[in-house]
Amino acid sequence: MKVEPAAVRSKSAFAKVVGAGVAGTTIEFYDFFVYGSAAAIVFNKVFFPNTEPLVGALLALSTYAMGFLARPLGGVVFGHFGDRLGRRRTLMVSLVIMGGATVAIGLIPSYATIGVAAPILLTVLRLVQGLALGGEWGGAVFLIAEHGDERRRGFWSSWPQTGGPLGNLLATGVLSSMSSFVTDEAFLRWGWRIPFLASALLVLFGLWLRHAVEESPIFVELQSEARASVAAQAAAEPAPLRTVLARHKRAVLISAMAAVGEKATYYTFSIFLLTYLVEVLHLPKQIGLTAVLIASGFQAAGVLVGGWASDVLGRRRINVLLAILIAGWAFVGLPFVDRGTFGSVLLAVLVGLSLHGLLAGSQSAFFAELFPSTVRYTGASLGYQLASVIGGSAVPLLGVALLRDYHSTTPIALLLAGTLTSTGLAFVLSGETQTRDLRSIDS
Repeated sequence: MKVEPAAVRSKSAFAKVVGAGVAGTTIEFYDFFVYGSAAAIVFNKVFFPNTEPLVGALLALSTYAMGFLARPLGGVVFGHFGDRLGRRRTLMVSLVIMGGATVAIGLIPSYATIGVAAPILLTVLRLVQGLALGGEWGGAVFLIAEHGDERRRGFWSSWPQTGGPLGNLLATGVLSSMSSFVTDEAFLRWGWRIPFLASALLVLFGLWLRHAVEESPIFVELQSEARASVAAQAAAEPAPLRTVLARHKRAVLISAMAAVGEKATYYTFSIFLLTYLVEVLHLPKQIGLTAVLIASGFQAAGVLVGGWASDVLGRRRINVLLAILIAGWAFVGLPFVDRGTFGSVLLAVLVGLSLHGLLAGSQSAFFAELFPSTVRYTGASLGYQLASVIGGSAVPLLGVALLRDYHSTTPIALLLAGTLTSTGLAFVLSGETQTRDLRSIDS
């Protein structure tokens, strides 16, 4: 049975898919990033108060990194159910789990109240956040990619990627507002908790949107073909992860190599710089938060432009070009923040996050084009989330650790350039994927 894409059947139905995808990823990334921003500016004081500032920041970011370690597992677990039971249903479950963990973080007593149990609870809930986000990204992107038309696949697939900067904009905006409207003492005592508790309302809104979304037509087609085949019903199909590891290891490696530079770019120009500004340059936290807040709007626009450019220029050409540009900006832009002015910080963050948006958007459809429909959710999520462990957690951690020895951004620029070299190499090795039919990729 051939199921027509939603773009053909109903523009309004497709608009719902895109809207729900953006809203869902925005909410989940809000939850994930509000933790990162809080870890950079407040958790070292609330949960690790008996250490020197940089050590406390490193410990706080270590709990932050735990979420990234859980993301590949989340990609595999949610990918399994997404490939077996459907993209839509799995996405709703991941949203509930993420929201529950975020609200619970906002309720954890401080170290002064319950001692070492506080950072332990924080770490456990961060792991739960990582599991949920590991399952969110792939489902949201592929639900849209499998609904839309091939000619504009890059553009439409990039829309869920705006959830990253929009979620960060929302998280940073709420934290920035709280830190502006209450005293530093009140912010440390209870103000930082409000953004975490607010997640409950956002999750309810996201569930309402996703409830009305149709399942991927490609997944429905596969399910219909399986039901029509007696042999398929009689034979026990291997788990998606087993198939991925047996037949698609190269695609997993390429997807991880491609995403690692994108992840490192984002976290260098946001989480790492927030820590650097507060703990090394001793600037008010409001400067970094405001710079990230302003830059996130440009970053979100950059995601859509990057998706469009990947349709016009091809996935490989635009990604190699952007990897070179971002590596160059790391050596030019990061030293700007040492001037200590708001303008210099804003320039470094604005250009860095705008270039990141272009890179993230230009990659969105690429991951869907590497795997067959039967294991797409599992395979792409595994590769993408493995990259998050290196680019999203290891790079900021190494960056803060290097600051203790060098007090300079140059080693961090070298580190970022190394991850971007991996990104460029991945697209050279993969060849151009733009013209692939998502229905006919070999399984």
